[in-house]
Amino acid sequence: MLFKKVILVFFVAFLSANLFAQKDTTAVNVTSKKERKKLKKINNLQGVYNPLSPSKAAFYSAIFPGAGQIYNKKYWLTPVVWGALAIPTYYYLENNSEYKRYRTAYKLRSIGLEDEFTVDGVEILSLTALESAQEQLKENRDMSLLSGVIIYVLQIIEASVSAHLLQFNTDDNLTFKPTIIQDPIKFDTASFGLTIKYTF
Repeated sequence: MLFKKVILVFFVAFLSANLFAQKDTTAVNVTSKKERKKLKKINNLQGVYNPLSPSKAAFYSAIFPGAGQIYNKKYWLTPVVWGALAIPTYYYLENNSEYKRYRTAYKLRSIGLEDEFTVDGVEILSLTALESAQEQLKENRDMSLLSGVIIYVLQIIEASVSAHLLQFNTDDNLTFKPTIIQDPIKFDTASFGLTIKYTF
C-alpha cells in the first residue's frame, strides 16, 4: 500500500511539473559573415545559453536510453543507465517466464491432466499453491515493469536537468559562504547566519 502511495505522489509530481523557457534577451541581429564569425568566436569563449540543449538531451534519452548522457558528455553515466535498466528488464523476463510456467501447470491441473509439478501421480504443489505462486509472480513482474518505466523516465529527466546545469553560470563572482556572525546584544549565545553575496 505504501508503494502505491509513493507511485501516486511521483505520478502527480510529474504531471504537475511545468517547464518554461526564458526569452533570450541577448540576441543580436548580425548580417555580415565577418560579424557572424566574430560573434561565434566570442560565444565559444564565453559560453552562450542554448535553450534547445535540455530538450535535445531529453529527446536523445527518450529515443535511446543513455544517449542524452552522451550528448551532455557525461560518458560514465551511460553504463549506469544501461545497468539500471537491465536489472528490471532481467527480473521482468525471469518473473514472466516463471509466471507462464506456473500458469501452464495450473491450467493442466484444472482440466485433470498431469503437469510438471506432478511426479508419479503425487502432486508436489497443490492447486492453491500454484494459484498463489501465479499471483506473486505476476505482482513481481508488474513491479519490475513499473521500476523499469520509472528508471527510464528518471534518466530522461536527469539528461535534461544536467543539460540545464551545464550551462549554469559558475563564475567566481557568484558565492555562497555560510558564516558565523557574533551578535553584540546576545553575546552569551551564538547566532548563526547565512550570507549570500552577488557581485556584478
